[in-house]
Amino acid sequence: MSEIPAKATESTESKDAESKGLSDGVRAAGDSGLPAAARDTTGGEAAGSRAGGGAGGGAADAEAVPPGVPGVPGVMAGHGSGDSMWQISPPGSIYDYIKVASFSIGADGLVDQWSLRAEQLFGISAERAVGMDPIEAFIDPDRREEGQRKMAEVLDGREWTGVVPFRVPGPDGGEGVDGLAEVYVMPTTVEGGERAAVCIVVDVRTLRRIETDLAASQSIFGQSPFGFLLIDPDLRVRRVNHRFASVYGGSVDDHRGKGVHDYLRSPEAERVEATLRRVMETGDSITDMHITGFVPGTDERRHWSVNLYRVHSGSGRPIGIAWLGTDVTARRAAAREAAAARRNLALLNEAGSRIGNSLDLETTARELLDVVVPGFCDLATVDLYQGLLVGDESPPGLADGSAELRRVAFASAVSDAPFVGGPAPVRVGAVHHYPFNSPCADALRTARPQQVPEEGNLIQTTLAVPMVAHDTVVGLVQFSRTKGSEPFGERDRALAVELAARAAVCIDNARLYRREHERALILQRSLLPPGDPEASGLDIACRYLPGNAATEVGGDWFDVIELPGHRTALVVGDVMGRGLRAAVAMGELRTAVRTLALLDLEPAEVLSALDEIARGLGTSGGVQSASRTAASRPRDKDLSEVYLATCVYAVYDSVTRRCTFANAGHLPPVLVEPGESALMLDVPPGMPLGVGGEPFEEVEVELPEGALLALYTDGLVESRDHPLDEGLQAFVGALTDPAQPPTALRADTPRSLEDVCDHVLNTLDTHHGEDDIALLMARVQGLPADSVGDWTLPREPRSVGRAREYARGQLLSWDLEPLVDTAELLVSELVTNALRYGEGEIRLRLLLDRTLVCEVWDAGLVQPRRRRARDTDEGGRGLQLVGLLSAAWGSRRTPRGKTVWFELPLPGGENGLTDPAEALLSLF
Repeated sequence: MSEIPAKATESTESKDAESKGLSDGVRAAGDSGLPAAARDTTGGEAAGSRAGGGAGGGAADAEAVPPGVPGVPGVMAGHGSGDSMWQISPPGSIYDYIKVASFSIGADGLVDQWSLRAEQLFGISAERAVGMDPIEAFIDPDRREEGQRKMAEVLDGREWTGVVPFRVPGPDGGEGVDGLAEVYVMPTTVEGGERAAVCIVVDVRTLRRIETDLAASQSIFGQSPFGFLLIDPDLRVRRVNHRFASVYGGSVDDHRGKGVHDYLRSPEAERVEATLRRVMETGDSITDMHITGFVPGTDERRHWSVNLYRVHSGSGRPIGIAWLGTDVTARRAAAREAAAARRNLALLNEAGSRIGNSLDLETTARELLDVVVPGFCDLATVDLYQGLLVGDESPPGLADGSAELRRVAFASAVSDAPFVGGPAPVRVGAVHHYPFNSPCADALRTARPQQVPEEGNLIQTTLAVPMVAHDTVVGLVQFSRTKGSEPFGERDRALAVELAARAAVCIDNARLYRREHERALILQRSLLPPGDPEASGLDIACRYLPGNAATEVGGDWFDVIELPGHRTALVVGDVMGRGLRAAVAMGELRTAVRTLALLDLEPAEVLSALDEIARGLGTSGGVQSASRTAASRPRDKDLSEVYLATCVYAVYDSVTRRCTFANAGHLPPVLVEPGESALMLDVPPGMPLGVGGEPFEEVEVELPEGALLALYTDGLVESRDHPLDEGLQAFVGALTDPAQPPTALRADTPRSLEDVCDHVLNTLDTHHGEDDIALLMARVQGLPADSVGDWTLPREPRSVGRAREYARGQLLSWDLEPLVDTAELLVSELVTNALRYGEGEIRLRLLLDRTLVCEVWDAGLVQPRRRRARDTDEGGRGLQLVGLLSAAWGSRRTPRGKTVWFELPLPGGENGLTDPAEALLSLF
């Protein structure tokens, strides 16, 4: 026999070890769940020879068993390339994987039999293989000599086993394919006594792949940290891994043959069994199926995530179901915790956005319940201390928690649910208190949440949580869950405390705001004119509407100031900004306006002085400090520190019916003349008070009898719903129609100013409450000509007597005889002073309206000054006498000098006349 390669001459011991590995691999495959028929197979190959068979062929190739052979359990249709065959083992046996092939060698060293598996392994048909020299056909040329030598030894009667590399010739002699085969050559004797050999060949690479796959399968199955089961087609456990056995107890073998009902309770077992049957029938895999059960010996509920898929043999035959299970109990618990945390965070976020949007206590309580029901609980109530609701400044509640509370809100997600929180139902709006020993009183007393025992058949658990704001308990909120709901846990308790605390802070802020708002409103209203203002020659009506409770008080104000000479100052102003600061600034400016008005300054001078005062309101040093600060800093900086305000100041003279206007950044006045449409007066707006640096202009307008004048603040015409121009036009339109006489009255009877005010407010829809509204309306009623006495006197001593005569005659014509003596005396004193200290002609004027006013005009600029005369002085007591006998007196500058005046009450009035004799005696 020619030479065989060195690799083929390995020792028998090494080949035995390799054969042992193969046999171990075959056993492992049997243990891994291969069909029993594959383990019981006795034939080495199920394919017959295509060439004639000798003794060697019969030993090597297991022929097909014909039908009806005794002892054979059954027969199946064969498969393979070529003719059909009979076999005992079902498709997918171990030999289908190993692919054992056989052929025989004759005495001449040539192939004389070639099996079907040899055709499949070497890719050479039997017709071609028979007669071939195997050494020449399959061994590399450089190893053929050794191969021939080994073949000779085999034919001489020696067995040989080894791994032989071979080359399969290509078709038509083309390039072949290299292979590696384990060959077992057994010498035999054919008929005639000649030596022959039978060769059994196994593809080594297939064996090693099977061995590797089995080892990997065993490693994965045995070392997997997950529960791994192999379930047979009868839904019985074929094999489990150690992880599964460690959970359910016992050894691995103890679980063989068990079913689903041995591990799970009904109806979970029925659901899983139906799923396994569906996977076995359809082959559809199941991913992440959740199963709930109990570990033997415990009552702890466990959760598993299971993946199921059908397992097939190499031939594609279904052999069972693989079950891969993971314990997800901790993951489910973590998921529930995370979901609860997300829910709580969402609830807190919703509470932050919805609670506290209103500065009303009851509304804030209802906002809390809108958030928690039904997201957090099924029923909830809010109780607030009664003292807090009525504006009591003392700390709310008693130390023992039994003070009176008022139920301000209740919410329920359950139909016809009872009111919770006590032995008897407490309705919304009712005032009540909790017994001293009750959990609710304990919660109020200790400022800690308390668990309330179950009440009735509906409520399962209730939490009584005190509402604490700035270390002060302001009320109590109760959260209840009904039967069937999850009881409150520690996380729920913490969330309830946080929700109650947030609502408590909002309620306390609402309480503080309401207190400050009421104080500011009281201050604001106290600074407005009391009652209905009266003025000479004017019919006046006014309206003041503060903003709603959700807005801070503003700095709007109006005023009607009576001036000497039956003149009237009309003022409307608005301090920019809101709150107590604006209300205080408004009060200071209003007081300053009244003081400046009594000085009888011109309207532009009044606004200039107000501008200086407004600039000094924001500094500690007053006007001088404000002026120095303003001079040292840019004009466009720090304006937020200045009290800015707008103002219209008008002075109306009832004798001349002339009105002088000055405007400091305010909206223009509106004038409605009889029979005409309303129009806005063109009064230069000027700069707001507090800006400084710009003079104010005056505009004088003569008002016809019956004309209507309207002064107002921007809250009347400005709103977020429409621009300012649109509001002004609506205001002008509303004034145009009411100025006409109503159809129900005579044409010469105008509508009352009160009706006009109401009509304007209703037409402009002023109920939005965005800002304070001030409206001042005046209808002109000039002083009649017969109520005025006016004379010019020359600068001579006789003018004093003439003045007395003029005064006596005018008073007698007015039927004011009781005033004659006093008026003559005082007129004589003023005319005498004008002659002694004044200049130019003297003018005497008497005005009769609600009082009697006497004015003496001259061209002198020196203002009279009252002084106290000594006992020995013969004069110097004239102005003292004027002050004693008159109701009021004073002097003012005029464009051409000055005017000294005094005022006497009319007879029958509340203030009687002073007796002249007593007044004269009081001087000495």
